[in-house]
Amino acid sequence: MRVTKLNTLFGAFCLLLSAANIQAQTTPDSIQYDHQELFGPINWPTTGSDLRSASGQPGPKYWQNRADYEIHAKLNELSQDTTITGDVTISYTNNSPDKLDYLWLQLDQNLFKPDSRGAATTPISGDRFDVRGFSRGGYHIGSVTVTYKKQTYTVIPVITDARMQVRLKTPMDGDGDKIQVKVNYDFSIPFYGADRMGRKKFKQGIVYEIAQWYPRMCVYDDVEGWNTLPYMGLGEFYCDYGNFDYYITAPANMTVVGSGDLQNSSDVLSKEQQKRFEEAHKSDKTVSIIKPEEVGLPATHPFKGDLTWHFKMENSRDVSWAASTAFIWDGAKVNLPSGRKCISMSAYPIESAGNDAWGRSTEYLKNSIEIYSKKYFEYPWNSAVNVSGVALGMEYPGIIFCLSNLKTRGLWGDITHEIGHNWFPMIVGSNERKFMWMDEGFNTFINEYSTEMFNHGEYYDSTARTAPRLARAMQRMTDPLMTPPEAMGLRDYGMYYNKTALGLNMLRNVVLGHDRFDYAFNEYIKHWAFKHPQPYDFFRAMNDATGEDLNWFFKPWFFTTWSLDQGVSSVKYIKDKPENGALITLINKDKMAMPVDMVVTQANGKSETLHMPVNIWQRGGGTWTFKYPSTSAITSIVIDPDMQLPDVDRKNNTWKK
Repeated sequence: MRVTKLNTLFGAFCLLLSAANIQAQTTPDSIQYDHQELFGPINWPTTGSDLRSASGQPGPKYWQNRADYEIHAKLNELSQDTTITGDVTISYTNNSPDKLDYLWLQLDQNLFKPDSRGAATTPISGDRFDVRGFSRGGYHIGSVTVTYKKQTYTVIPVITDARMQVRLKTPMDGDGDKIQVKVNYDFSIPFYGADRMGRKKFKQGIVYEIAQWYPRMCVYDDVEGWNTLPYMGLGEFYCDYGNFDYYITAPANMTVVGSGDLQNSSDVLSKEQQKRFEEAHKSDKTVSIIKPEEVGLPATHPFKGDLTWHFKMENSRDVSWAASTAFIWDGAKVNLPSGRKCISMSAYPIESAGNDAWGRSTEYLKNSIEIYSKKYFEYPWNSAVNVSGVALGMEYPGIIFCLSNLKTRGLWGDITHEIGHNWFPMIVGSNERKFMWMDEGFNTFINEYSTEMFNHGEYYDSTARTAPRLARAMQRMTDPLMTPPEAMGLRDYGMYYNKTALGLNMLRNVVLGHDRFDYAFNEYIKHWAFKHPQPYDFFRAMNDATGEDLNWFFKPWFFTTWSLDQGVSSVKYIKDKPENGALITLINKDKMAMPVDMVVTQANGKSETLHMPVNIWQRGGGTWTFKYPSTSAITSIVIDPDMQLPDVDRKNNTWKK
């Protein structure tokens, strides 16, 4: 009995071995796929702990520091230059368990110094984020004072490129200890601020878009300690959360708009403007606060000298503002899922006006906020404003900058993208300086759905197919998505946007389905809102909430430049008769793998879609044969009929009799 059983098992093993040999023998030499590379175990650099759980959520002992700001700044239009002079008082809370011997601050304006690292690494041909030769750029730091445990003293800071170290006389304690740093500073406003800020002249005045305009804290976190990568142009920002109380003094004939809530509208607006401002808060239709024909009239700005505009914004990671004598200004109410209301606004010169242009800006902004709030996470602040000026497109909490000459589809796309950044990374506070795909890519992904939903798909192209176009571009990639922005090839950085978005679409549409993906993605947003997720937190969050080990996807998509090439290798009928069923052999030639969706059509007219899970590629050499219950001859098989995947050779996706 025992011997017979062993013989049976041995015979079964021989049959399995024989089948495996047949599979191996049919593997073409051109296959680069290696299942061990793709499905082998992955040990992420960070493991689950009390700070960051293995489920991809903040752990029970998760902490992050806090920075609250009070800022006073003045815009000075001088005959030779326009400058910002100001002071910032930072109240910093160290929630870490660590003592801090020094603090690090970001001096982003130092990018525009002629000898900055960003200037030194700008290609001779120039690029979108370069310094453009601004000789007067950079901060001038007047003084730095520290107040700690009721003692105030002056510090001589150590400035290295776009960072400033403040060395403390007494180490700062952790676990909620507080310290205060005050910095007096000034800088000249660059004409072209790396496509993120600057100044641009219009008929009725200069539009100043002011960002990276005050010394601010670097982030001290549980992963890197002090995050001190310098600002060099392409890599954006990483900031802690806190409350902002800021005052902007500007010539009285200017309109100032900014992040957060205007606190003193009665001091800076005429009675008619105050009335319109309140009306805009209650109207679903766009209301003019300053009309085109009112720009430049004495009655529009009935004040003399300088005027101070006071704004507040709570639980934000940054603030920005804009000022001009040329602004048309309008607004409309935003309806949020909870029933709360806020306001969307636009400020733009006459050159941008028109119903095919910025006359619809507030409508675009309002609808984008409403869509993202309903689908992902409710917009947490009370206002948002879009400013027309020099920047092609740039985002800050509660304020965005879009290029002045955009119209129709181009303007919609820019607005819904830039305000989408208020979800990634302004709400979900990832480290843009190191992981650009976590904000640009996630945002590009949600933009697709806002465009589909806006005004019955006014600007949505249902025939657009991103994957085939991107497949060609991906073959030219030299750097994977996990490459930091300053090391990414300038021809490749667009992949942060498009490849990441395509990857999320592939997970949603091909791997997981809409319900499972949406649930997991929203769980990730909910748990990391106003916190600092790392890439590995996202990977774990998606694995845990979907119930799938998706590391086979995360590894090649984010850490490599591998390609995908799947096809139909052969079709054979059992005993050469179609009515007995067909043996269909699929092939996975390149190093990536994906599930296989295919449409099989028979001569009798029957057509059906089959879904093969990615697990068919877990073992073996890149081929998979399965039995299809055909009842007549198969006339065609088409893999990925909806063109969801970036297959580099679509010719072998189709088999015909």
